[in-house]
Amino acid sequence: MEQILEMAKELGHALQQDERFIKLQAAQAAADEDAELQGLIGEFNLKRMAINSETAKEDKDEDKLKELNAEIREVYARVMANASMAAYNEAKTAVDKIINGIGAIVNMAAQGMNPDEYEEHNCGGNCNSCGGCH
Repeated sequence: MEQILEMAKELGHALQQDERFIKLQAAQAAADEDAELQGLIGEFNLKRMAINSETAKEDKDEDKLKELNAEIREVYARVMANASMAAYNEAKTAVDKIINGIGAIVNMAAQGMNPDEYEEHNCGGNCNSCGGCH
């Protein structure tokens, strides 16, 4: 068991050296430093809090909720259109793909399958609903 955990730690270190992980770290830092993006995220969070507050009221104002929902969708669209957010999402998707692949390989091995037979699919690592790797 100790050997397996040590191998997992080595895998973790290798992941942190991968160019896709390094790109994700840089994209995260750029997004954190992007004042426009951070302002939009703050605005989005305020709109979400306003929606939650209005929803919690016994006498909800449906017109107000519609207005707030339209506003939050508009702010969300601006967040997602931000170049720093787009770069972050692209980098995160690449790292998630690696992590999902690792999970799928480990899951295959835990089910008694040959991990060398892993084929990359766009999956979440949960083989229960997948017919692609078998």
